[in-house]
Amino acid sequence: MRWPRSVLALGVLAALAAAAGGWWWQQQPSEAELVARAITGGDPARAPALLRHYGCAGCHSIPGVPGADGQVGPPLGGIGARVYIAGVLPNSAGNLIAWLLDPRAVSPRTAMPATGLAEAEARDIAAFLYSR
Repeated sequence: MRWPRSVLALGVLAALAAAAGGWWWQQQPSEAELVARAITGGDPARAPALLRHYGCAGCHSIPGVPGADGQVGPPLGGIGARVYIAGVLPNSAGNLIAWLLDPRAVSPRTAMPATGLAEAEARDIAAFLYSR
């Protein structure tokens, strides 16, 4: 049987992708990640390391971050669907970034400590949380 060139080309592409470990499909960001990047100006790929480094994982459960199973603060999954951040701020990228940078400026009696995050790090974490 003789195969059409288009079928052969697809077969070659599939074989190359499989040989490369399927890297092309693994590298494509989801729609939620693209939106999160656009609204925060951050890179969600950098956030898991930041969340561990700054101790967030010790207080919060965070989907997508191994070992982040803290029970002190609220779980951080599904933040994009919430109406408020920390129960006091309308949910927006700017408000989430402001909260991450200085939680006590927003809510002086919060248990969340000053994070010490740089603005770029807060943007990365916000992008990660909104992409989940």
